[in-house]
Amino acid sequence: MASPESKKLLELLWKNYPGPSSYEQMKDKVDKMRANFVQATKNFATPPADTQVTPVDVDSVAAEWVCAPGVDQDRVLLYLHGGGYVIGSIHTHKGLMAALSRAANCRVLALDYRLAPEHRYPAAVEDATRAYRWLLKQGYAPNRIAIAGDSAGGGLTLATLVALRDAGDPLPAAAAPISPWTDLEGTGESMRTKVDQDPMVEPGGLMGMAKIYLGDADPRQPTASPLHADLRGLPPLLIQVGELETLLDDATRVAASAKAKGVDVTLEIWPDMVHVWHLFAPMVPEGREAIARIGEFLKQHTT
Repeated sequence: MASPESKKLLELLWKNYPGPSSYEQMKDKVDKMRANFVQATKNFATPPADTQVTPVDVDSVAAEWVCAPGVDQDRVLLYLHGGGYVIGSIHTHKGLMAALSRAANCRVLALDYRLAPEHRYPAAVEDATRAYRWLLKQGYAPNRIAIAGDSAGGGLTLATLVALRDAGDPLPAAAAPISPWTDLEGTGESMRTKVDQDPMVEPGGLMGMAKIYLGDADPRQPTASPLHADLRGLPPLLIQVGELETLLDDATRVAASAKAKGVDVTLEIWPDMVHVWHLFAPMVPEGREAIARIGEFLKQHTT
C-alpha cells in the first residue's frame, strides 16, 4: 500500500495534469516545455549542501561530477537523465543523482547529453558512449563503472550498452534503468490500460517527443528502441518501474527480452508508484527506498 506521502503526491500530480497532447501541439513549444519541467522539478532538484559538484568537459560534452561526502573515488555511476530526449538536464535531476551517489557510495558523472530537436537521434547515444569511453581513458576500470538513467535516460542506458557491446568495448559492471522508455512506437498494452492511472506520462505527448527526437529515423532501430535490440551479453540489470505507469510494459517486455538472452535481470514493479517516483524522494519514502535498493545493487556489482 502506498504511503500517505505518495498518495498526496499522486493527488498533486493529477491536480497539475496538463491533459492530452500531440506532436503538432508540442513541436513549436520546446523552450516552454523545458522551462515548465525546470519549474516542476525545482523543489526536488537541489542536492544536499555537503554534495560536491564539479563541472567537467567530457570530450566536448558538458557534464558534472556529483559526489556525496566520502564516496569511493575509483567507482563511478554514469547517469543519464530523463525527459523524453527533449527536456530535462543534469540540473533538473541533480537531487536524484546526489542521492544515488550517497546510496551507492560512488562518484556520479552527470552527463548533459545533447537534446532534440537541435540534435536528433542518435546524438544522445553518441554522447553517452563517448562519456563511457572517456571514463575508461581516465583510468576507471570497467568493473568499477555502472550506468543508470530514468525514463528516456533508462532507455538510453540500454541503448548505450548495446552500442558499446556492438563496438567491442568492455562493458560496465552493471546498469539500473529506472522506468525506462524502451519502445518509441508506444505499442505496450499499458500505454492504453494505464492512461487513467498515470498523471505523468501521457501517450500522445510521449509519441510527440518520440517524433521530435527521431525525425525521420526508424523507431525500431535497436539504439532508438532497445525493446528491439538483441540484449545478449549485457551486464546485470536492475529495472525498477511503477505499477501505475503507462510505460510499465516498456520495462516488463525489455526485462523478459534480456532474460531470454541470458542476462541477469532483476525486475521490480513497485505497487502504486508513478513514473520515476525516485525524483520525489525528499517527499516520498518509497523514493528513498528505491534509491537505497539501487545503491545496494550497484555496490554489489562494482565493489
